[in-house]
Amino acid sequence: MSERVDLLVHGGDVLTVDDAGTVVREGAVAVRGGEILAVGRAEELRARYTAEEYLDAGGCLVLPGLVNTHTHLAMTLLRGCADDVTLQGFLERVLPREAELLSPKNVGAAVRVAIAESVRAGVTSALDMYWFHETAEQVARDAGWRLLTGPTFMDVPDSPDGMAYEDRLEWARRDLAARTATRPGFRPVLFAHSTYTLSPDQLTEIAALAREFGALLHIHAAENAHEVATVEVRWGKRPVELLDSLGLLGPDLLLAHAVDLTGPEIAALAHTGTSVAHCPVSNLKLGCGIAPVPRLLSAGVTVGLGTDGAVSSNTLDVLGAVRQAALVHKAAGDPTAVGAEQAVRMATIEGARALGLGDRLGSLEPGKRADLIVLDLGGPHLRPRHDVWSTLAYAAHSADVRDTVVDGRVLMRQRVLTTLDEAAALADLEALEGLA
Repeated sequence: MSERVDLLVHGGDVLTVDDAGTVVREGAVAVRGGEILAVGRAEELRARYTAEEYLDAGGCLVLPGLVNTHTHLAMTLLRGCADDVTLQGFLERVLPREAELLSPKNVGAAVRVAIAESVRAGVTSALDMYWFHETAEQVARDAGWRLLTGPTFMDVPDSPDGMAYEDRLEWARRDLAARTATRPGFRPVLFAHSTYTLSPDQLTEIAALAREFGALLHIHAAENAHEVATVEVRWGKRPVELLDSLGLLGPDLLLAHAVDLTGPEIAALAHTGTSVAHCPVSNLKLGCGIAPVPRLLSAGVTVGLGTDGAVSSNTLDVLGAVRQAALVHKAAGDPTAVGAEQAVRMATIEGARALGLGDRLGSLEPGKRADLIVLDLGGPHLRPRHDVWSTLAYAAHSADVRDTVVDGRVLMRQRVLTTLDEAAALADLEALEGLA
């Protein structure tokens, strides 16, 4: 008698992204209860299991879902509003527009479109720092998509939610307290915007709250030289130096960007187990520079990939970030600086590790959550295929993603979204007032 499972993805080559980089030719993945039950040869798993639902991946590549370790999903509202400017020019344009536009309704509409874009691009998890996170979380839950979010702290006048900093700690405490029963593949998160929008005392308070609840703390840091100089003048230390002096560096801290770093700062990140979300497209577009990723990796720092928001990168395409990460670091003259395999790992298992979820996400192994994508290998730009890592990093596009599965649930089958009405989501976004 065969054993019953919920889903069997079978027939294509399976890139597990395990430590050995195992590729199972003509492989299969069996899923039960949102968890990977087995990975092996398709012939063997089809004989062992009978599934409620099948995905025939013949002629395709099956791989872990992509992990976006830094984004602002509802910034889809402002896509194209702040192009060809510096980071500081970007902030000068975006912050006033956010104060005008952002509301739970608008954030919900924007996140729904962002999830549609992400699912189409094979992104199965995202860490989202933005206002009205409760709305974003409900939209993601309705779509069956893995969104990690939580309260954001940014002490600026005219914040979109109108909440004073003094009220945020108690609000955030209630939010974290409500997350005592965390779902598999999730964890509580707090967001401290940056060392230039929060004081050292505020950062210390936020970090203490995060640690009280075992939450991941996520913060922008050292995004460009101007930010570093601003923080140094204001607080007497560079951003990473300041975080280190406050005792914030550690395995539960994830830095976004980390472009402008010194050797001692890289050593401090490595020593404390602090992770980095590398956003190469956003960093290039804003003229911030190129993060020292090869040096971070050599030091042993965990580095994941992020898109940033759809204003600074104009897309939520993590696969595009893979290509950029694999290419941009070669500009210094070393073509081995970040290789194809390393770049793909940054978008999968290393991204999961950066979130503190490497034991649950990021690779196709029994016991992990069933987040996976099926990439159609039929296009002429994907032939011939001498090396699967190179195919993914240098040739594949997000449009090649055919199926997307999160927690064992098929969110896109044959390029058709199954849990989200894409046309309605786009219509709702276009109907919002104030976008013009």
